[in-house]
Order: sequence, then structure tokens, then C-alpha cells
Amino acid sequence: MKQFFKEFKDFASKGNVMDLAIGVIIGSAFGKIVSSIVNDLIMPVVSVLTGGLNFSDIKLVLVQATESKAEVAIMAGNFIKNVVDFLIIALSIFIMIRALAKLKRKEEAKAVATEPAAPVENELSILKDIKVLLEKK
Repeated sequence: MKQFFKEFKDFASKGNVMDLAIGVIIGSAFGKIVSSIVNDLIMPVVSVLTGGLNFSDIKLVLVQATESKAEVAIMAGNFIKNVVDFLIIALSIFIMIRALAKLKRKEEAKAVATEPAAPVENELSILKDIKVLLEKK
């Protein structure tokens, strides 16, 4: 059992796991911000542009509510809000990854430019090596 906890501790303390945990926490907070942007800023503007349509009210009722049963409905408006949330998050991630890739390419190009070039051998020494190889044949 001690070995199990030791292995788990080693796994959990690796840098990649910690980076992943931080990413999940930041992503969760970012998701809440995007949801607020969609619900509190974008959808009210869309509602005004569509003549006062409230997306939360868009639903397809499958079974009407009765005294003993709750209403069963497909909440299409909530689905539309979630799709908008997803698209904003996906676009943000795409932009961030693209910027990071561009930065990485610049760093790689700078590293290649600063590396010393491989020494160029003298043509005469290359010809001598070829001559030796031909003489061996």
C-alpha cells in the first residue's frame, strides 16, 4: 500500500499533472466568464435584434404539465446559448494556440540563426578522400 501512495505522489507531483490541474481550474473560470458574456451581454442584444425573443423561452413541449406531472420539454434556447458559449471558447483557444505556435516558431528560428554553422570542409580534402576510395576499388 505504501508503494501505491508513493507512486501516486510521484505521479501527482510531476510538472505535467500540475500544469493540467492549473489549466482545468483556469478553464473552469474562463467558462464562467464566457457564460456570463453570452447570457448577460450577447443574448440581450440578440433578443433586441430579434424583436424581444427570449432564448430561454424557446422550447419544444413534449408532455404538458399536469397537477401530478411536470412538463417535459426540449430546451432549444438553452442549447443555443450553450452552442454560443462553446463557439466563443473554441475561438479563444484557437487564437491562443495559434499565437503560442507563432511565438514558438520565432524562438526556433532565432535558435537556428544563433547556432554556429557546421564547418565546411576543404574541397581538396574531399577530392582526396574520393581518390582514396576509388583507388581501393
